[in-house]
Amino acid sequence: MTSIRAMQANEERGAGVAEENVMDESVRSSAADPSRLPNTAHLIVLSGPTAVGKGTVVNRLRRDHPDVWVSVSVTTRPPRPGEVDGVHYLFVDAAEFDRLIADGELLEWAVVHGVHRYGTPRQPVLDALAAGRSAILELDLQGARQVRQTWPEAHFVFLAPPTWEELLHRQAIRNTEDPAERERRLQTARQEMAAQDEFDQTIVNTEVGQAVADLVGLLGL
Repeated sequence: MTSIRAMQANEERGAGVAEENVMDESVRSSAADPSRLPNTAHLIVLSGPTAVGKGTVVNRLRRDHPDVWVSVSVTTRPPRPGEVDGVHYLFVDAAEFDRLIADGELLEWAVVHGVHRYGTPRQPVLDALAAGRSAILELDLQGARQVRQTWPEAHFVFLAPPTWEELLHRQAIRNTEDPAERERRLQTARQEMAAQDEFDQTIVNTEVGQAVADLVGLLGL
């Protein structure tokens, strides 16, 4: 499993001592007052119901716009086929997740579908923004609400399906969970759709390329 501390150390490797000192001060200031971030830095929180295509949109954005920094969430759930530790998620055990919470290293965290825990490592987000890079957080509703409480300056975007029926279809073809888990996800999706008005903007994910273009427009790229 990938160590978050090791991941942060790798990202900082190669920077000079003076540059690191400037960055550290910038990060501390940004954490206390997000309005002091560079004008080029935009933080977008992307949320939406399960199977709406958040991951697909974010992966396309990452591919086409490598200058945009995308947060990698930490989770206690096991990897799915094709997922790479440190790329798609940071996979940790319960004890490590408990430590991250206790040490205040998570910007937000939540229990999703009543089973596994997910969270956003705080320091990589601050580092990216302090360096002037636009950043995307792909979060569920619980996580988005937590970030709004601590970082209201962020732009909160809801990714919606074209129709409820289309969302049901996407959930059905995913078919990666047992029936009980699918029902839990369906109930969660209803709650998430009902919270759409809490967000600053809605992007309808009819076509991935257009959804990415809409996000890019918000980032001012």
